[in-house]
Amino acid sequence: MEKIPYKIFLTEEEMPKSWYNLRADMNNKPAPLLNPQTKQPCTLAELEKVFCKELAKQELDDSTRFIPIPDEIRNFYRMFRPSPLIRAYCLEEKLGTPAHIYYKFEGNNTSGSHKLNSAIAQAYYAKQQGLKGVTTETGAGQWGTALSMACSYYGLDCKVFMVKVSYEQKPFRREVMHVYGASVTPSPSIETSVGRKILMEHPGTNGSLGCAISEAVEVAVNLEGYRYVLGSVMNLVGLHQSIIGLETKAALDKYGIKADIIIGCAGGGSNLQGLIAPFMGEKIRGENDYRIIAVEPKSCPSLTRGAFAYDYCDTGHICPLAKMKTLGSNFIPSANHAGGLRYHGMSSTLSQLYEDGLMEATSVEQTKVFEAGIEFARVEGILPAPESNHAIRIAIDEALKCKETGEAKNIVFGLTGTGYFDLFAYERYRNKEMADYIPTDEELQASFAKLPKI
Repeated sequence: MEKIPYKIFLTEEEMPKSWYNLRADMNNKPAPLLNPQTKQPCTLAELEKVFCKELAKQELDDSTRFIPIPDEIRNFYRMFRPSPLIRAYCLEEKLGTPAHIYYKFEGNNTSGSHKLNSAIAQAYYAKQQGLKGVTTETGAGQWGTALSMACSYYGLDCKVFMVKVSYEQKPFRREVMHVYGASVTPSPSIETSVGRKILMEHPGTNGSLGCAISEAVEVAVNLEGYRYVLGSVMNLVGLHQSIIGLETKAALDKYGIKADIIIGCAGGGSNLQGLIAPFMGEKIRGENDYRIIAVEPKSCPSLTRGAFAYDYCDTGHICPLAKMKTLGSNFIPSANHAGGLRYHGMSSTLSQLYEDGLMEATSVEQTKVFEAGIEFARVEGILPAPESNHAIRIAIDEALKCKETGEAKNIVFGLTGTGYFDLFAYERYRNKEMADYIPTDEELQASFAKLPKI
């Protein structure tokens, strides 16, 4: 067999023409979203009050396996897709491992992350519906950056509520949003009733994605011609992100490579769901077997320590309830530097797959993930986002296990974006100013006690 190139590229013609809806192949479908007032399954009409019509339809669809990507979105994708699948030869050599390590690099676009895959789709459907604009939340800022770029492309107003700690840690990320015409508000804020309530109950809080979601939804439902869009957690986002996994599998198939281990960082779940989708589909259908590992921060361990229960998707309790692995909607994560992973719950789809034993999960301290990120940057030449460092940490650990056993396993992980706006975090790590916070069992139990009784 010919030597595997450093970068495996697909042609534009080989780029997927449809998104893959993983839920269509799941034997145990995720439980339905519930209306927060009635506690009954959400209807399409109810979701359309918050989301764009077409996006609401996609969210409720658990039977259509492939949903065609509109030509206009596919043409936009051509600016940065197909993205490369890279063989990490230098990392393999540094580790002295017989493992073959591959990473799918999603940072080769202006927004710097995988988030643009869904942002452009959601902006497209908002424009098709004739809306004036959209509201959203963002943690580390990748989603807000991507959405502001997509809204600028379609001439839509974009209102972003950015988690306060990230707003303060990442001034250049919010400036990119301003360049693309978005308004950016640190959350929780005094601009919304729910923001004022959260500030009263948690004075001095650094905020969370759950807080920012509540504010964005409140503004969307009270402004004529606006809808709420989001960058993770919901199935519609995982659907759009499936292009990552479809391209990854096509690139591996091109050279006759079968993945043994697939690893992704996990916060709300969009990038992980997108990366594993076609592989998990084969696993569910009994066509192939893969070891799939979700990696989350020890400071916000929803999969590894959360309860599998119905919970509010936001801190203000105005969004639908989802059955998911959750730490409780009142849980405010510590101010770690992987802002995109500071969410109290996990995608219902991934939560169900985890409960069914179809995937694994592990959690790691932020000092250990930054150690791995720097090791990766020094040999592979890309400074990774803090979120991606979680996947890198476990990929390195698994490669070192192969070194001990002599097994030449194929390890694939998702490099969701670049970390050039996260240099403050890297500086804190190098200066030994970064601490590891792990919530106690008592703290989690106190939060679980407040879960809604469904």
